[in-house]
Amino acid sequence: MTALNPADQAVITQALLAAANEMGAKLIRSAHSPIVREASDASTALLDCNGAVVAQSELIPLQLGSITHTFAACAAAVPIDELAQGDFYINNDPFNGGQHVPDVFIFTPIFVDGVRVGFCASVAHHIDMGGGAPGLNPDATDVHQEGIIIPPSRYSMARDWNGGPFERLLRANIRLADATIGDFNAQFAANRIGAGRVRELCRKYGTETVLRVMEAALDYAERRVRGALRQVPDGVYLGEDAIDDDGFGNGPLSIKATVEIRGDAISADFSGSAAQVKANINNPFAATVGATASVVKAVLTSHDIPFNAGALRAISVTAPYGSIVNPKPPAAVRARLLPSYRVYNAVMKALAGAVPGRVVACGYDTTTSACLSHFSARGYAIYLEIFGGGLGAGPVHDGCDGVDCPLSNCSNIPIEAMDMTYPFFRVLDYSLVPGSGGRGKQRGGLALQRIYEVLEDDVQFATYADRFELESAGLFGGEPGARAQTFVLRGAERIALRSKQSFSLRAGDRLVLRTGGGGGYGPPGERPSHRIEADRANGLLASSNTGGSAR
Repeated sequence: MTALNPADQAVITQALLAAANEMGAKLIRSAHSPIVREASDASTALLDCNGAVVAQSELIPLQLGSITHTFAACAAAVPIDELAQGDFYINNDPFNGGQHVPDVFIFTPIFVDGVRVGFCASVAHHIDMGGGAPGLNPDATDVHQEGIIIPPSRYSMARDWNGGPFERLLRANIRLADATIGDFNAQFAANRIGAGRVRELCRKYGTETVLRVMEAALDYAERRVRGALRQVPDGVYLGEDAIDDDGFGNGPLSIKATVEIRGDAISADFSGSAAQVKANINNPFAATVGATASVVKAVLTSHDIPFNAGALRAISVTAPYGSIVNPKPPAAVRARLLPSYRVYNAVMKALAGAVPGRVVACGYDTTTSACLSHFSARGYAIYLEIFGGGLGAGPVHDGCDGVDCPLSNCSNIPIEAMDMTYPFFRVLDYSLVPGSGGRGKQRGGLALQRIYEVLEDDVQFATYADRFELESAGLFGGEPGARAQTFVLRGAERIALRSKQSFSLRAGDRLVLRTGGGGGYGPPGERPSHRIEADRANGLLASSNTGGSAR
């Protein structure tokens, strides 16, 4: 077999990456729901002919880090050799390769002259998948209360979609049928774009060459990751973090990571972590794998190493079955990002013992999911948004202020888009919280605040969040960030809400949602005075101190 032309290999590899990013842009621009259209809670990828991820968009790390597992469950249900033109796999089953019910994965095979050359993959967070409450059910105690489960399955576009039986089944089980089906169609459109780009490459360079480049891309990523791991000291490193509680008063819930580096391989074992809980904060194993891989990639490798299935060959993850990071069905899993982030934090803390100059302090590292819903004569209106807070500081930089956290990477929904879409509330304030970042040589990032005024009666608020009790820890002498809080102002009354609950709002209520700050890095006394003065001049410090965290 002749060697690949290096120029062709480079061009095709970059073309595959560009196609995956174009798929993501198509999905977001075509989506109906603001959670996808504005917040970009979606991801796309290209897979080889056996289902290994070759190229992925730069969108949601947690969704993409485990996509090979999601595909494998589909291939186990229906062998890939049985697929025909027009077929697609679909899966949102948290206990068969999926993550949580709203994230629906669609895989479309790519055929060139009757030969399967790969797959297009897309995943989107759907605004409503049925279940016990609109958009989000924080009171769910099993997965069946969280929405319709689509097990790993094969369907046909011509027979089952576009008014076919599968589309009708979904419509009958969801509250916002047009918006949700519109988002499914955006996923199909994204997959068609990716398939078209791969076919163009096959016509230009030959199918065999494209297939060989895909294989070479996986091998290249594996070599680079293993090479990076060989530069890290061998050893066993321990890390631990915890979720405040399960929403029913039980906690804290610890997640423990034992990370072992031996030569060119790394493993993470989560033995000793809390058992699965009745609440919806259990983490499907695929999400535990994705969170672990994201930390390893970010901390131990360089930015130019592609993150594909080849990179995962050097990483192994184990977790006890029945634990909060590998639950048994029918555990509720809707808030799986909370334990995913504590997996992220525990592995990051473990790696601090191996490469202290390359890690960051704990950030808010929590998905605050806020859902407001209202039913009127016009039907359901459901608003859902995901908030981050302050990122942890690093060795040479302050933590970023008021951004989504690393595993999620969503944008905010612009206030103008909310004004046009949701007549039952309005936003009064969207700001940073001064003094909420942990002090240190490098300051932790600031939390954010959003205040909503409710304009109708019978508005339901549902949320899950964390770090109301256990703030984000600083590193190497840095101080912790501020805790999060949520409360309702009803006339002269202030009603404190828990981090995980639902609550009925009235017209005139003001809902105040305040996230947490990031931890500081290094002793506060080593922070240069001119940077403290700059923080003060920019209004970033709490008025009651000279640089400490607001409490």
